Amino acid sequence: MMLSVTDLAVSRGGVPVLEGVSFALAPGRALVLRGPNGSGKTTLLRTIAGLQPPYAGTVEGAGERIAYAAHSDGLKAMLSVTENLRFWAQVFGTTDISAALRDFDLERLEDLLAGNLSAGQKRRLGLARMMVTGRPVWVLDEPTVSLDTASVALFAQAVRRHLQGGGSALMATHIDLGIPEAEVFDVTPFKASPRAALQDEAFL
Repeated sequence: MMLSVTDLAVSRGGVPVLEGVSFALAPGRALVLRGPNGSGKTTLLRTIAGLQPPYAGTVEGAGERIAYAAHSDGLKAMLSVTENLRFWAQVFGTTDISAALRDFDLERLEDLLAGNLSAGQKRRLGLARMMVTGRPVWVLDEPTVSLDTASVALFAQAVRRHLQGGGSALMATHIDLGIPEAEVFDVTPFKASPRAALQDEAFL
């Protein structure tokens, strides 16, 4: 099933930031969102992931098909690497964590508490959660924060394997991920025109 975004308009703090956004993301494809800081990429991803409502337009093929990862790694500090992955696998109704440990080079860290990991190791573990969700659409906001060059390459390989398996990925990032097949979508032309704040979204 394709992820389809049609004439989507989104707001931040009740103020419109993007409008008229339309694109389609087919299985096996990746789309990279580009645009300056504050342009609305995070707000767009949160809306597509269902974390906040749009004020216009539609998103189809999302819902329970999406696994979302943002700036927070979503880790439990007092659980080990393995326990964290098993926890998230259970949440999403899956069981196998071996590929996630292997693909993100976490096998030698599997017994360490998440709270004792470096920032880059925590980020790798946070991204490894995507693999245990079993969900076909990955939505990722600045996924390479805190990652070194080698870890960025591991992430890119994981995304490519996900695409080869029929999954899709929507990512906001300022760097080249090394995924040549990924298409680029610039949000800048969709900047919303000035207007009054939307009262019903004042607390988003």
